[in-house]
Amino acid sequence: MYRAIESKIEGKVEKVEAVVDREKMCPFLLRVFCSTGSHNSLDDYRGSNVPLHNEYQMYTWNDATLKEITTLIQDVNEDCRKRGTVFEFAVVPPGARRPNFRTIGTTIAGQHSPDDNKTLFASRFLIGDYLDVAITPPGRLIPRRRPFGAREDYRNRY
Repeated sequence: MYRAIESKIEGKVEKVEAVVDREKMCPFLLRVFCSTGSHNSLDDYRGSNVPLHNEYQMYTWNDATLKEITTLIQDVNEDCRKRGTVFEFAVVPPGARRPNFRTIGTTIAGQHSPDDNKTLFASRFLIGDYLDVAITPPGRLIPRRRPFGAREDYRNRY
């Protein structure tokens, strides 16, 4: 006679944030490339190239939040200070033959958004990666692309 024994294991998975002592730890150079309306072209990042315009260099730590980086961009760019300006953040690894964006979050000037407190560490940002920021002024429509492989509806074309 066999008996089934059921074992129940409860485990809690907790995300551990990197605790950075900003007094003792040295900051790293963060290269941020901004573009109005959309992200920079992936061709701008091919190989060892980077976009030639709108680069901001800042020293920061892995526990920096997207809202903190938004504030630093607004400090040097007056056009971004308007309430409702949207900042879309993406990480681009350097030196790739075929670079790709990895979207990490969105913040909105003068408003709270879910990604405000997201840190670079939580976004799996590695020191040396580039940060590409698409800045959309308030009142301007954000262009949305069709998903890859999606087909247009040709039934209503006539």
